[in-house]
Amino acid sequence: MSPACGATYDVGEVRVACERCGGLLDVEYDWNRLQPPDNLRYFEQWWGQRRIPMRHSGVWRFHELLPYAGPESLVTVGEGQTLLQQSDGAAAYVGLKPGRLHLQYEGMNPSGSFKDNGMSAAFTHARLSGASRAACASTGNTSASLAMYSAVTRLMKAVIFIGSGKISYGKLSQALEYGALTVQIEGDFDDAMARVQEVSRDLGIYLVNSVNPFRLEGQKTIMFRVLESLNWEPPDWIVVPGGNLGNSSAFGKAFAELFKLGLISRVPRLAVINACGADTLYELYSRRGLRWNSGQIDKQLIADYYRELDERQKKASTIASAIEINRPVNLQKCVRALEICDGVVRKVSDQDILDAKAQVGAGGFGCEPASAASVAGARLLVREGVIDPDERVVCVLTGHQLKDPTATVAYHTTDQEHFQKILGSRGIQHAAFANHAVAVPNDLRQIIQALEQHS
Repeated sequence: MSPACGATYDVGEVRVACERCGGLLDVEYDWNRLQPPDNLRYFEQWWGQRRIPMRHSGVWRFHELLPYAGPESLVTVGEGQTLLQQSDGAAAYVGLKPGRLHLQYEGMNPSGSFKDNGMSAAFTHARLSGASRAACASTGNTSASLAMYSAVTRLMKAVIFIGSGKISYGKLSQALEYGALTVQIEGDFDDAMARVQEVSRDLGIYLVNSVNPFRLEGQKTIMFRVLESLNWEPPDWIVVPGGNLGNSSAFGKAFAELFKLGLISRVPRLAVINACGADTLYELYSRRGLRWNSGQIDKQLIADYYRELDERQKKASTIASAIEINRPVNLQKCVRALEICDGVVRKVSDQDILDAKAQVGAGGFGCEPASAASVAGARLLVREGVIDPDERVVCVLTGHQLKDPTATVAYHTTDQEHFQKILGSRGIQHAAFANHAVAVPNDLRQIIQALEQHS
Protein backbone atom coordinates (compact mmCIF):
# COMPACT_ATOMS: atom_id res chain seq x y z
CA MET A 1 0.00 0.00 0.00
CA SER A 2 1.12 3.57 -0.65
CA PRO A 3 1.21 5.46 2.68
CA ALA A 4 0.87 8.72 0.77
CA CYS A 5 -2.18 8.09 -1.46
CA GLY A 6 -3.64 4.81 -0.17
CA ALA A 7 -3.33 2.85 -3.40
CA THR A 8 -3.07 -0.91 -2.84
CA TYR A 9 -1.35 -3.74 -4.70
CA ASP A 10 -1.26 -7.51 -4.39
CA VAL A 11 1.43 -8.94 -2.13
CA GLY A 12 2.66 -11.12 -4.97
CA GLU A 13 3.55 -8.18 -7.21
CA VAL A 14 7.16 -7.06 -7.52
CA ARG A 15 7.16 -3.30 -7.25
CA VAL A 16 8.76 -0.69 -5.02
CA ALA A 17 6.79 2.45 -5.91
CA CYS A 18 3.18 3.44 -6.38
CA GLU A 19 1.97 3.94 -9.97
CA ARG A 20 -0.39 6.68 -8.83
CA CYS A 21 1.79 8.92 -6.61
CA GLY A 22 5.31 7.60 -7.16
CA GLY A 23 5.89 7.09 -3.43
CA LEU A 24 7.46 4.02 -1.82
CA LEU A 25 5.15 1.24 -0.64
CA ASP A 26 4.40 -0.34 2.73
CA VAL A 27 3.43 -3.91 3.54
CA GLU A 28 0.05 -3.58 5.22
CA TYR A 29 -1.87 -6.29 7.09
CA ASP A 30 -5.54 -6.89 7.78
CA TRP A 31 -5.07 -7.56 11.48
CA ASN A 32 -8.75 -8.23 12.04
CA ARG A 33 -8.49 -11.23 9.75
CA LEU A 34 -5.00 -12.36 10.74
CA GLN A 35 -5.64 -12.39 14.51
CA PRO A 36 -2.17 -11.45 15.86
CA PRO A 37 -1.16 -12.38 19.42
CA ASP A 38 -2.70 -10.29 22.20
CA ASN A 39 0.50 -10.18 24.26
CA LEU A 40 4.17 -10.02 23.34
CA ARG A 41 4.95 -12.79 25.84
CA TYR A 42 3.27 -15.06 23.32
CA PHE A 43 6.64 -15.22 21.54
CA GLU A 44 8.43 -16.71 24.55
CA GLN A 45 6.91 -20.11 23.73
CA TRP A 46 9.28 -20.38 20.75
CA TRP A 47 12.46 -20.08 22.82
CA GLY A 48 12.47 -23.84 23.36
CA GLN A 49 11.99 -24.69 19.67
CA ARG A 50 15.30 -23.52 18.26
CA ARG A 51 15.75 -26.73 16.25
CA ILE A 52 12.98 -25.45 13.96
CA PRO A 53 14.67 -23.01 11.50
CA MET A 54 11.71 -20.65 11.53
CA ARG A 55 11.82 -20.30 15.31
CA HIS A 56 15.63 -20.21 15.45
CA SER A 57 15.64 -17.12 13.23
CA GLY A 58 15.53 -13.80 15.07
CA VAL A 59 13.34 -12.56 12.21
CA TRP A 60 10.90 -15.41 11.68
CA ARG A 61 10.25 -16.32 15.27
CA PHE A 62 8.13 -13.14 15.11
CA HIS A 63 6.37 -14.42 11.99
CA GLU A 64 2.95 -13.52 13.37
CA LEU A 65 3.95 -9.82 13.15
CA LEU A 66 5.12 -10.04 9.51
CA PRO A 67 2.84 -12.74 8.07
CA TYR A 68 3.02 -11.90 4.36
CA ALA A 69 4.33 -15.39 3.49
CA GLY A 70 3.53 -18.84 4.80
CA PRO A 71 6.00 -20.83 6.93
CA GLU A 72 6.87 -23.10 4.00
CA SER A 73 8.19 -20.11 1.98
CA LEU A 74 10.42 -18.46 4.58
CA VAL A 75 14.12 -18.00 3.81
CA THR A 76 16.53 -18.07 6.74
CA VAL A 77 20.23 -18.61 7.34
CA GLY A 78 19.98 -18.12 11.11
CA GLU A 79 19.89 -14.33 11.10
CA GLY A 80 18.91 -12.25 14.10
CA GLN A 81 20.90 -14.02 16.85
CA THR A 82 21.87 -10.61 18.18
CA LEU A 83 22.51 -9.14 21.59
CA LEU A 84 21.30 -6.18 23.63
CA GLN A 85 24.20 -5.42 25.95
CA GLN A 86 24.22 -2.99 28.87
CA SER A 87 27.36 -0.86 28.63
CA ASP A 88 28.17 1.26 31.68
CA GLY A 89 31.52 2.31 30.21
CA ALA A 90 29.88 3.80 27.14
CA ALA A 91 27.12 5.20 29.37
CA ALA A 92 29.67 7.21 31.35
CA TYR A 93 31.07 8.59 28.09
CA VAL A 94 27.60 9.49 26.82
CA GLY A 95 26.62 11.05 30.15
CA LEU A 96 23.99 8.54 31.24
CA LYS A 97 23.66 6.93 34.65
CA PRO A 98 24.85 3.32 35.10
CA GLY A 99 22.43 0.78 33.71
CA ARG A 100 20.73 3.25 31.37
CA LEU A 101 22.59 2.64 28.10
CA HIS A 102 22.13 -0.51 26.04
CA LEU A 103 23.85 -1.39 22.77
CA GLN A 104 21.88 -3.44 20.25
CA TYR A 105 24.71 -5.31 18.54
CA GLU A 106 23.60 -6.23 15.01
CA GLY A 107 27.18 -7.07 14.04
CA MET A 108 26.48 -10.59 15.30
CA ASN A 109 24.42 -11.39 12.19
CA PRO A 110 25.86 -13.98 9.77
CA SER A 111 27.20 -11.38 7.32
CA GLY A 112 28.21 -9.02 10.14
CA SER A 113 25.53 -6.34 9.88
CA PHE A 114 21.86 -5.56 10.43
CA LYS A 115 21.16 -6.04 6.72
CA ASP A 116 20.55 -9.77 7.19
CA ASN A 117 17.26 -9.06 8.95
CA GLY A 118 15.86 -7.35 5.88
CA MET A 119 17.57 -9.61 3.36
CA SER A 120 15.90 -12.67 4.86
CA ALA A 121 12.53 -11.00 4.39
CA ALA A 122 13.32 -9.72 0.88
CA PHE A 123 14.59 -13.13 -0.25
CA THR A 124 11.39 -14.67 1.05
CA HIS A 125 9.33 -12.37 -1.15
CA ALA A 126 11.72 -12.84 -4.10
CA ARG A 127 11.25 -16.58 -3.75
CA LEU A 128 7.47 -16.14 -3.84
CA SER A 129 7.81 -14.07 -7.00
CA GLY A 130 10.00 -16.63 -8.76
CA ALA A 131 12.99 -14.31 -9.16
CA SER A 132 16.22 -15.77 -10.54
CA ARG A 133 18.45 -12.73 -9.97
CA ALA A 134 18.63 -10.13 -7.20
CA ALA A 135 20.47 -6.80 -7.31
CA CYS A 136 21.48 -3.96 -5.03
CA ALA A 137 23.52 -0.80 -4.88
CA SER A 138 25.72 -0.76 -1.82
CA THR A 139 28.27 0.99 0.33
CA GLY A 140 29.18 -2.53 1.46
CA ASN A 141 26.86 -4.14 3.97
CA THR A 142 23.91 -4.71 1.64
CA SER A 143 26.22 -6.27 -0.95
CA ALA A 144 27.75 -8.58 1.64
CA SER A 145 24.32 -9.69 2.83
CA LEU A 146 22.89 -10.19 -0.65
CA ALA A 147 25.95 -12.15 -1.76
CA MET A 148 25.79 -14.34 1.34
CA TYR A 149 22.08 -15.18 0.97
CA SER A 150 22.60 -15.96 -2.71
CA ALA A 151 25.55 -18.24 -1.97
CA VAL A 152 23.94 -20.07 0.95
CA THR A 153 20.45 -20.56 -0.45
CA ARG A 154 21.31 -20.95 -4.17
CA LEU A 155 17.90 -19.45 -4.87
CA MET A 156 19.10 -16.65 -7.16
CA LYS A 157 22.23 -14.97 -8.47
CA ALA A 158 23.50 -11.73 -6.93
CA VAL A 159 24.35 -8.57 -8.91
CA ILE A 160 25.99 -5.75 -6.96
CA PHE A 161 26.59 -2.12 -7.94
CA ILE A 162 29.21 -0.12 -6.02
CA GLY A 163 30.65 3.34 -6.49
CA SER A 164 34.31 3.92 -7.27
CA GLY A 165 36.41 3.90 -4.10
CA LYS A 166 33.32 3.90 -1.90
CA ILE A 167 33.48 0.52 -0.20
CA SER A 168 35.74 -0.85 2.51
CA TYR A 169 37.84 -3.91 1.75
CA GLY A 170 36.25 -5.78 4.64
CA LYS A 171 32.86 -5.56 2.92
CA LEU A 172 34.06 -5.87 -0.66
CA SER A 173 35.91 -9.06 0.25
CA GLN A 174 32.61 -10.64 1.30
CA ALA A 175 30.86 -9.87 -1.96
CA LEU A 176 33.78 -11.20 -3.99
CA GLU A 177 34.33 -14.29 -1.85
CA TYR A 178 30.65 -15.22 -1.96
CA GLY A 179 30.66 -15.18 -5.76
CA ALA A 180 28.49 -12.16 -6.54
CA LEU A 181 28.75 -10.35 -9.88
CA THR A 182 30.17 -7.01 -8.74
CA VAL A 183 29.86 -3.95 -11.01
CA GLN A 184 31.90 -0.88 -10.04
CA ILE A 185 30.70 2.31 -11.68
CA GLU A 186 32.18 5.79 -11.75
CA GLY A 187 30.40 7.77 -9.06
CA ASP A 188 29.18 7.38 -5.50
CA PHE A 189 26.38 5.42 -3.84
CA ASP A 190 23.69 7.76 -5.10
CA ASP A 191 24.86 7.17 -8.67
CA ALA A 192 24.95 3.40 -8.11
CA MET A 193 21.46 3.49 -6.61
CA ALA A 194 20.05 5.32 -9.63
CA ARG A 195 21.63 2.85 -12.05
CA VAL A 196 20.59 -0.31 -10.21
CA GLN A 197 16.97 0.82 -10.14
CA GLU A 198 17.05 1.37 -13.90
CA VAL A 199 18.77 -1.94 -14.59
CA SER A 200 16.41 -3.88 -12.30
CA ARG A 201 13.38 -2.35 -14.00
CA ASP A 202 14.66 -2.93 -17.53
CA LEU A 203 15.94 -6.49 -17.00
CA GLY A 204 13.35 -7.72 -14.50
CA ILE A 205 15.89 -8.26 -11.72
CA TYR A 206 14.56 -8.35 -8.15
CA LEU A 207 15.81 -5.24 -6.27
CA VAL A 208 16.71 -5.78 -2.62
CA ASN A 209 17.70 -2.26 -1.55
CA SER A 210 15.56 -0.73 1.16
CA VAL A 211 13.21 0.80 -1.41
CA ASN A 212 11.87 -2.75 -1.23
CA PRO A 213 9.09 -2.72 1.40
CA PHE A 214 9.75 -6.33 2.38
CA ARG A 215 13.30 -5.44 3.40
CA LEU A 216 11.85 -3.12 6.02
CA GLU A 217 9.54 -5.83 7.33
CA GLY A 218 12.60 -7.85 8.31
CA GLN A 219 14.30 -4.84 9.84
CA LYS A 220 11.28 -4.26 12.10
CA THR A 221 12.32 -7.33 14.06
CA ILE A 222 15.40 -5.56 15.43
CA MET A 223 13.01 -3.62 17.64
CA PHE A 224 11.08 -6.76 18.55
CA ARG A 225 14.32 -8.23 19.88
CA VAL A 226 15.10 -5.03 21.78
CA LEU A 227 11.72 -5.27 23.50
CA GLU A 228 12.27 -8.97 24.16
CA SER A 229 15.60 -8.21 25.87
CA LEU A 230 14.00 -5.48 28.00
CA ASN A 231 11.25 -7.79 29.25
CA TRP A 232 8.89 -6.32 26.64
CA GLU A 233 9.14 -2.80 28.09
CA PRO A 234 9.87 -0.01 25.57
CA PRO A 235 12.98 2.08 26.32
CA ASP A 236 12.78 5.86 26.45
CA TRP A 237 14.95 6.35 23.36
CA ILE A 238 16.09 4.47 20.28
CA VAL A 239 19.16 6.07 18.67
CA VAL A 240 20.15 4.89 15.19
CA PRO A 241 22.60 6.00 12.49
CA GLY A 242 20.98 7.63 9.47
CA GLY A 243 22.17 6.60 6.01
CA ASN A 244 19.57 5.33 3.53
CA LEU A 245 17.10 5.59 6.44
CA GLY A 246 15.69 2.08 6.14
CA ASN A 247 16.19 1.21 9.81
CA SER A 248 14.57 4.35 11.17
CA SER A 249 11.65 3.88 8.75
CA ALA A 250 11.25 0.24 9.80
CA PHE A 251 11.44 1.07 13.49
CA GLY A 252 8.73 3.69 13.21
CA LYS A 253 6.47 1.22 11.40
CA ALA A 254 7.17 -1.46 14.00
CA PHE A 255 6.20 0.75 16.92
CA ALA A 256 3.14 2.13 15.14
CA GLU A 257 1.87 -1.41 14.52
CA LEU A 258 2.63 -2.64 18.03
CA PHE A 259 0.87 0.36 19.57
CA LYS A 260 -2.15 -0.04 17.28
CA LEU A 261 -2.41 -3.70 18.27
CA GLY A 262 -2.19 -2.82 21.96
CA LEU A 263 1.04 -4.81 22.38
CA ILE A 264 2.93 -1.82 23.83
CA SER A 265 1.51 0.97 25.97
CA ARG A 266 3.80 3.72 24.69
CA VAL A 267 6.12 4.46 21.78
CA PRO A 268 9.78 5.27 22.49
CA ARG A 269 11.33 8.41 21.07
CA LEU A 270 13.58 8.08 18.04
CA ALA A 271 16.83 9.90 17.33
CA VAL A 272 18.37 9.60 13.85
CA ILE A 273 22.02 10.58 13.60
CA ASN A 274 23.64 11.76 10.37
CA ALA A 275 27.35 12.21 9.76
CA CYS A 276 28.25 15.84 9.10
CA GLY A 277 29.49 14.89 5.65
CA ALA A 278 26.20 13.22 4.71
CA ASP A 279 23.52 15.24 6.48
CA THR A 280 20.54 15.41 4.12
CA LEU A 281 17.98 14.36 6.75
CA TYR A 282 19.37 16.85 9.29
CA GLU A 283 19.31 19.67 6.75
CA LEU A 284 15.78 18.97 5.56
CA TYR A 285 14.17 18.01 8.87
CA SER A 286 15.97 20.09 11.48
CA ARG A 287 16.84 23.18 9.45
CA ARG A 288 14.23 23.44 6.69
CA GLY A 289 11.20 22.04 8.48
CA LEU A 290 10.34 19.01 6.37
CA ARG A 291 7.46 17.10 8.00
CA TRP A 292 5.22 14.11 7.21
CA ASN A 293 2.04 16.20 7.21
CA SER A 294 -0.31 13.20 6.98
CA GLY A 295 1.48 11.96 3.88
CA GLN A 296 1.35 15.32 2.10
CA ILE A 297 5.08 15.82 2.41
CA ASP A 298 6.64 18.86 0.72
CA LYS A 299 8.37 17.15 -2.21
CA GLN A 300 9.39 20.49 -3.68
CA LEU A 301 11.46 21.19 -0.58
CA ILE A 302 13.33 17.93 -1.17
CA ALA A 303 13.75 18.60 -4.89
CA ASP A 304 15.10 22.10 -4.24
CA TYR A 305 17.69 20.76 -1.81
CA TYR A 306 18.80 18.04 -4.20
CA ARG A 307 19.15 20.64 -6.93
CA GLU A 308 21.40 22.64 -4.59
CA LEU A 309 23.56 19.56 -4.06
CA ASP A 310 23.90 19.16 -7.82
CA GLU A 311 24.70 22.81 -8.40
CA ARG A 312 27.41 22.73 -5.73
CA GLN A 313 28.55 19.30 -6.95
CA LYS A 314 28.48 18.21 -3.31
CA LYS A 315 29.14 14.54 -2.74
CA ALA A 316 28.69 12.75 0.57
CA SER A 317 31.97 12.36 2.44
CA THR A 318 32.48 10.69 5.81
CA ILE A 319 34.67 8.06 7.44
CA ALA A 320 31.39 6.29 8.25
CA SER A 321 31.08 4.82 4.75
CA ALA A 322 27.91 2.85 5.53
CA ILE A 323 25.98 6.13 5.93
CA GLU A 324 27.81 8.08 3.21
CA ILE A 325 24.60 8.84 1.29
CA ASN A 326 23.23 12.18 0.07
CA ARG A 327 19.93 10.97 -1.38
CA PRO A 328 18.41 8.52 1.13
CA VAL A 329 15.73 6.48 -0.60
CA ASN A 330 13.63 6.13 2.56
CA LEU A 331 13.64 9.83 3.38
CA GLN A 332 9.85 10.21 3.37
CA LYS A 333 9.20 7.06 5.40
CA CYS A 334 11.80 8.20 7.93
CA VAL A 335 10.04 11.54 8.30
CA ARG A 336 6.85 9.57 9.03
CA ALA A 337 8.73 7.54 11.66
CA LEU A 338 9.96 10.75 13.28
CA GLU A 339 6.35 11.87 13.62
CA ILE A 340 5.25 8.50 15.03
CA CYS A 341 8.09 8.47 17.56
CA ASP A 342 8.29 12.20 18.41
CA GLY A 343 11.77 12.06 16.95
CA VAL A 344 14.78 14.29 16.56
CA VAL A 345 17.64 14.44 14.06
CA ARG A 346 21.23 15.41 14.77
CA LYS A 347 24.55 15.26 12.96
CA VAL A 348 27.98 14.43 14.38
CA SER A 349 31.50 14.85 13.03
CA ASP A 350 33.86 12.10 11.98
CA GLN A 351 35.95 12.99 15.03
CA ASP A 352 32.92 12.43 17.28
CA ILE A 353 32.17 9.13 15.53
CA LEU A 354 35.67 7.68 15.94
CA ASP A 355 35.96 8.80 19.56
CA ALA A 356 32.61 7.16 20.33
CA LYS A 357 33.70 4.06 18.41
CA ALA A 358 36.80 3.77 20.61
CA GLN A 359 34.65 3.98 23.73
CA VAL A 360 32.31 1.28 22.45
CA GLY A 361 35.31 -0.90 21.63
CA ALA A 362 36.83 -0.36 25.07
CA GLY A 363 33.71 -2.02 26.44
CA GLY A 364 34.31 -5.11 24.33
CA PHE A 365 31.92 -4.54 21.43
CA GLY A 366 33.79 -3.41 18.34
CA CYS A 367 31.67 -1.74 15.68
CA GLU A 368 32.20 -0.16 12.31
CA PRO A 369 32.36 3.68 12.23
CA ALA A 370 28.77 4.22 11.07
CA SER A 371 27.47 2.28 14.08
CA ALA A 372 29.22 4.62 16.49
CA ALA A 373 27.26 7.57 15.12
CA SER A 374 24.41 6.41 17.36
CA VAL A 375 26.58 6.63 20.50
CA ALA A 376 28.07 9.97 19.44
CA GLY A 377 24.55 11.25 18.79
CA ALA A 378 23.29 10.08 22.17
CA ARG A 379 26.17 11.94 23.81
CA LEU A 380 25.26 15.12 21.95
CA LEU A 381 21.60 14.82 22.95
CA VAL A 382 22.50 14.34 26.62
CA ARG A 383 24.73 17.43 26.47
CA GLU A 384 21.88 19.39 24.91
CA GLY A 385 19.51 18.27 27.67
CA VAL A 386 17.21 16.49 25.20
CA ILE A 387 17.97 13.08 26.73
CA ASP A 388 17.90 12.96 30.53
CA PRO A 389 20.79 11.07 32.19
CA ASP A 390 18.28 8.78 33.91
CA GLU A 391 16.41 7.78 30.75
CA ARG A 392 16.88 4.34 29.25
CA VAL A 393 18.55 4.59 25.86
CA VAL A 394 19.18 1.92 23.20
CA CYS A 395 21.87 2.71 20.63
CA VAL A 396 21.81 0.47 17.56
CA LEU A 397 25.24 -0.79 16.45
CA THR A 398 24.60 -1.69 12.85
CA GLY A 399 27.81 -3.45 11.79
CA HIS A 400 30.78 -5.45 13.05
CA GLN A 401 34.17 -3.86 13.76
CA LEU A 402 35.88 -5.98 11.10
CA LYS A 403 33.70 -4.44 8.39
CA ASP A 404 36.13 -1.52 8.29
CA PRO A 405 39.34 -2.29 10.22
CA THR A 406 41.36 0.36 8.35
CA ALA A 407 39.81 3.24 10.30
CA THR A 408 40.24 1.39 13.60
CA VAL A 409 43.93 0.66 13.07
CA ALA A 410 44.59 4.23 11.87
CA TYR A 411 42.89 5.67 14.98
CA HIS A 412 45.01 3.60 17.35
CA THR A 413 48.30 3.78 15.43
CA THR A 414 51.50 5.42 16.65
CA ASP A 415 52.46 6.11 13.05
CA GLN A 416 51.49 9.73 12.44
CA GLU A 417 52.04 9.45 8.71
CA HIS A 418 49.55 6.58 8.56
CA PHE A 419 47.12 8.49 10.80
CA GLN A 420 47.24 11.55 8.56
CA LYS A 421 46.89 9.52 5.37
CA ILE A 422 43.76 7.69 6.51
CA LEU A 423 42.14 10.13 8.95
CA GLY A 424 43.80 13.53 8.74
CA SER A 425 42.40 14.17 5.28
CA ARG A 426 38.91 13.90 6.79
CA GLY A 427 39.56 16.56 9.41
CA ILE A 428 40.28 14.17 12.28
CA GLN A 429 43.00 15.83 14.30
CA HIS A 430 43.54 13.56 17.26
CA ALA A 431 42.71 10.19 18.78
CA ALA A 432 41.76 11.01 22.35
CA PHE A 433 41.09 7.38 23.28
CA ALA A 434 43.79 5.65 21.22
CA ASN A 435 45.21 2.40 22.57
CA HIS A 436 48.72 2.61 21.19
CA ALA A 437 50.90 -0.46 20.85
CA VAL A 438 54.02 -0.33 23.01
CA ALA A 439 57.22 -0.74 21.00
CA VAL A 440 60.11 -2.43 22.86
CA PRO A 441 63.37 -4.10 21.84
CA ASN A 442 63.58 -7.89 21.70
CA ASP A 443 65.02 -7.98 25.20
CA LEU A 444 63.44 -9.72 28.20
CA ARG A 445 64.48 -7.10 30.76
CA GLN A 446 63.15 -4.22 28.73
CA ILE A 447 59.94 -6.08 27.95
CA ILE A 448 59.37 -6.64 31.68
CA GLN A 449 60.07 -2.95 32.40
CA ALA A 450 57.57 -1.93 29.75
CA LEU A 451 54.91 -4.22 31.18
CA GLU A 452 55.47 -2.85 34.67
CA GLN A 453 55.25 0.73 33.44
CA HIS A 454 51.94 0.08 31.72
CA SER A 455 50.31 -2.21 34.27
